[in-house]
Amino acid sequence: MTLQDKELHDFLFNNVDDMKAENITTLDVRGKSSITDFMIVCTGTSKRHVSSIASNVSDKAKEAGLMPYGIDGESEGEWVVVDMGNVMVHILQEEHRELYQLEKLWS
Repeated sequence: MTLQDKELHDFLFNNVDDMKAENITTLDVRGKSSITDFMIVCTGTSKRHVSSIASNVSDKAKEAGLMPYGIDGESEGEWVVVDMGNVMVHILQEEHRELYQLEKLWS
């Protein structure tokens, strides 16, 4: 992990942690994915919580001068992805996290 990637990862990880996301995990997908190097996967307790975590991550990134490449799923609040380039943040409700098993898929 380069220093830049580590700083971005730590910044995003700390933001989801500050929002009380649960079961936060980092997946190293270098060499497995052509779109990102790291995925932060975490659980929100409700649709509102999932959307709030994503919104906060996006807002804090913008305040730090970082622009998300995209955000998808905010209106549904079941699984939201915040694409920050080398690090993507996946925020899921528990049942979606169990269903899609991202950790198993990317390990």
